[in-house]
Amino acid sequence: MSSSTPSIPGEAPFDPAILARMASAMFSALPGTPPASLPGAASGLVPGAQFPANIAPPGSPLASPAGFGPSVPGTPIPQGQIPGTNLLPASPTQLPSLANRAPALLPHAVAGNGVPDTVLSVAPAFEPRSGGSVQGVPQVNAPVAPQAAASPFYFVGSSYGHPSAGASDDIAIHDPFAGLALPSTTAGVSPQSPAMAPAGRDAQFYFVDAVRLPNGFVTPAKPDPRGPDAVPLAGSGQHPPFDVHAVRRDFPILQERVNGRQLVWFDNAATTHKPQSVIDRIAYFYEHENSNIHRAAHELAARATDAYEGARERVRKFINAPEVEEVIFVRGTTEAINLVARSWGGQHVGEGDEIIVSNLEHHANIVPWQQLAAAKGAKLRVIPVDDSGQVLLDEYRRLLNDRTKIVAVTQVSNALGTVVPVKEIVELAHRAGAKALVDGAQSVSHMRVDVQDIGADFFVFSGHKVFGPTGIGVVWGKREVLEDMPPWQGGGNMIADVTFEKTVFQPIPNKFEAGTGNIADAVGLGAAIDYVNKIGIENIARYEHDLLVYGMAQLGAIPGVRLIGTAADKASVMSFVLDGYTTEEVGQALNEEGIAVRTGHHCAQPILRRFGVETTVRPSLAFYNTFDEIDRLVAVVRRLSSQRRAG
Repeated sequence: MSSSTPSIPGEAPFDPAILARMASAMFSALPGTPPASLPGAASGLVPGAQFPANIAPPGSPLASPAGFGPSVPGTPIPQGQIPGTNLLPASPTQLPSLANRAPALLPHAVAGNGVPDTVLSVAPAFEPRSGGSVQGVPQVNAPVAPQAAASPFYFVGSSYGHPSAGASDDIAIHDPFAGLALPSTTAGVSPQSPAMAPAGRDAQFYFVDAVRLPNGFVTPAKPDPRGPDAVPLAGSGQHPPFDVHAVRRDFPILQERVNGRQLVWFDNAATTHKPQSVIDRIAYFYEHENSNIHRAAHELAARATDAYEGARERVRKFINAPEVEEVIFVRGTTEAINLVARSWGGQHVGEGDEIIVSNLEHHANIVPWQQLAAAKGAKLRVIPVDDSGQVLLDEYRRLLNDRTKIVAVTQVSNALGTVVPVKEIVELAHRAGAKALVDGAQSVSHMRVDVQDIGADFFVFSGHKVFGPTGIGVVWGKREVLEDMPPWQGGGNMIADVTFEKTVFQPIPNKFEAGTGNIADAVGLGAAIDYVNKIGIENIARYEHDLLVYGMAQLGAIPGVRLIGTAADKASVMSFVLDGYTTEEVGQALNEEGIAVRTGHHCAQPILRRFGVETTVRPSLAFYNTFDEIDRLVAVVRRLSSQRRAG
């Protein structure tokens, strides 16, 4: 065996083929799984794979849906468990029974109507390479299974976003944290990083109640005071482990190198990266389902329609909308706001009426309302903000009157990260008899959104901000409001009957989806929502909060740095300027180190001018970022600060 053969840390080297044959032999002996039912049983190999399927990558809390986990010494060995062997890490490892998983090894399991019920990759979840390449990075000449392309990436489940024939309205999302926590490399992790889980144990990390400091920051999470060997208590409120290193392996682009250095992506407020499950789902659509929707009797049209409408249902559940028909697909948040301004606003706003926005808004939530006001003779009013970047509710109350027709506000500022109290803003708007729109472009990937709790009449967001594709977005609106609105575009898909004298329109949502929509990317958005649900939006929010608190504190301590936007309630964004440097110079210095940030006005010029600046440097966070990456950012800014002061 060559010295390059991969091995598990602390164990003897192993041969992948031998391990695969042994695993297949074990699987074939499991009750309910005849050996002949396993593809490749004769050779002991899953087709196209070098390892048995469903082995998760080291440290992953997102292991295969069921069956992985450490056993308790002295207890009976569950079905499919290997007692102490050296094939895997020293902890006994339970493997899932294939009695009900054999279809996962087949290229496709097809339901009665021909629509794939589950489509699972035949590739191993984790495949160490012996050729020296980084784990999780594709090799040019990697072997490909004859049945399906063998993806070298680990992803949380390739059935995500796929339609399930005859399924209930509930979309089954497997428990993301039912799994074995194999060792993760922690080299270079900052001491402020959450403690990694010991091999074969549940991560002993939990979150205490937030403690707000006088400067507005909130203390990060604390380790379990009972020690690293403590067993989580049932009902204790402790949270499942979040392993950022396992999450990062789901995003192939994070393996990129820029200027010879590992990419650090701190431009998440502009767009987020896509997990392999989203990429795979879009490819699968074009390979197996590609068709126009709704208007055909053939099989592919049925598959495409199921996939598209399945994505709509996923959006409904994700934002807790009452009815799936209230979800309208558009190109993005900008088109969503324009739809509401043109359709609802064109019908309900007249001369002398007033429209209210906040000083925090993206240009996309200013310009359509300006255009509407100019066309109708209405007036645009602006909610001011305080010196921290939070809206002034008392001033907002003074703006409201019986001429106010609609209030349109962001939930999270893209330039400052301020979390706006939208629920209170909506309630006050309704008391004044006005409608309310909430721009959720910067909120849906960072916090739980419940449109029924917020109470707005419209909620809009973009898919590419929540780890989905570009070119797809959502308008959610209350049924009674949408049904009262005229279509804003005409064409196919939105008509029920056309004569040269009269057109009858389809009911919602089709009334607002003229022409061939972005079907594949809607399906990709559904897969992205499945991915976020897999990890848990609350887990994402808590982890990102700790990153933000740490990053703001570190940047704020650098001489010459001025933080722009210091509201007590913030998400994701760490805008700043540095004395003696243009923001472009700072951005270029960061790019030389492989760190991607946005510099400029961020399509939010009014709020930046409120703070006396035209541009800022805007690092923005996502749940795949690390404390170590923040340290890299801070080191560059600190170096620039010291150089300019020395000069």
